Amino acid sequence: MIKYQIERVRKMNIVEMKERTPLLDIWEGSVRATHLFLSDSEIEKIKGYVPQAIREIPHLIVGESDKGIPAAFMGIDGRKLEMLFVSGEERGRGFGKALLGYGMDAYGVNELAVNEQNPQAKGFYERMGFRVFKRTDCDEQGNPYPLLYMKLEG
Repeated sequence: MIKYQIERVRKMNIVEMKERTPLLDIWEGSVRATHLFLSDSEIEKIKGYVPQAIREIPHLIVGESDKGIPAAFMGIDGRKLEMLFVSGEERGRGFGKALLGYGMDAYGVNELAVNEQNPQAKGFYERMGFRVFKRTDCDEQGNPYPLLYMKLEG
């Protein structure tokens, strides 16, 4: 377990997880706050796949509050950000920025995909320096949720 202290944003620890915990509460709170285009039944269906996705991601990094409670997590494969979720209670407090900054510094993250119907996330990634280079009409599972593929500018 590697700890990386982020002082400039907010007191939190970034922990690279070797043992995988489901983190479903964080995932669900984040999705319900940002993925307004999904119905409750769609969220429940997707929720069934989340534990496997978390188990299989090569690098799972968790942002813990100053009390040691997981508040956000991201998954990285190579230099691609595969997932970034911040609990509903901690949104807007710097966890996403700190995690993504860590991913960019430690792993060279320079690419990601975001749902087009999630404008808050798209705006966040643009503020972090990412720009859209490709769009698809469906997500990677073939569902009718357009994806925007973004790369780090420069």
